[in-house]
Amino acid sequence: MSTTPVHLNDWLVHRGRFVHVTFLLQSGEKEWLVHIHEGRIESIQSGPFVMPRWTFRLAAEAQAWRRYFASTPTPGFHDLMAMIKFKHLRLEGDQHPFMSNLLYFKDVVKSLGGVVQ
Repeated sequence: MSTTPVHLNDWLVHRGRFVHVTFLLQSGEKEWLVHIHEGRIESIQSGPFVMPRWTFRLAAEAQAWRRYFASTPTPGFHDLMAMIKFKHLRLEGDQHPFMSNLLYFKDVVKSLGGVVQ
C-alpha cells in the first residue's frame, strides 16, 4: 500500500530541498518506507517487507513512539536524539543523510505521528 497522507509546510520542504532518500520507520513489528524527493514525501508504504531498500532505519518499540508522539512528551522521549541517547531508538544504516539534515528529519518524523501509530 502506498499513500502520501502527510502535507509538509513550505518552509520544511524548502529546508529539505536537497534531500532524496528512502528511510524505514519501524514501530515494534510494524514498518513503513518513507520516500522523500526534493524535501517532499512522495509516498509512504506500509509493510511488512521482504528485503526493503532503505538508506537508514529508525526503529523503536511502539510504546516509545507513543511517548514521542504524545502532546507533551516526557523527558527522554521529547526528541529523536534523546531517544537515541537513552537507547529507546535505534538509528541504523547510512547515518550521513539523517545527521546532515537533522532538523529536517526531526520535523518530518514528528509530522508522521498520525500515520505511523
